[in-house]
Amino acid sequence: MKFFAVLASVCCVVVVTYGRPATTYTDKWDHIDIEEILESQRLLKSYVDCLMDRGRCTADAKDLKETLPDAIEHDCSKCTARQKTNSEKIIRHFINKRPDLWKELSQKYDPNNVYQERYKDKIEMHKDNA
Repeated sequence: MKFFAVLASVCCVVVVTYGRPATTYTDKWDHIDIEEILESQRLLKSYVDCLMDRGRCTADAKDLKETLPDAIEHDCSKCTARQKTNSEKIIRHFINKRPDLWKELSQKYDPNNVYQERYKDKIEMHKDNA
């Protein structure tokens, strides 16, 4: 009888632990060197092609593609600290150095400019004032 009580307790802990929604996105890709991707035409093209449904997706690009709409909609509220930092770098890079890609991705992920309007102040903050 004690065995069943212990088993029931373990099952309850497992259900409570794994049944809970995640408070942050997975951090398994937080180690990626964002600077290397942004500075490499080949790597950047690969990510953008995946996001735009024009090419194959690496595992990390696939995760990004699946997570991106939720992150945009909820202002990266489930992002880890590293993901928030990296998203700032990416936004700054696209706005200032690759506006063509910023426009293309915006048209796909924000066709009605809902998020562009919502995050207008943040977007302006990332523009170089040179």
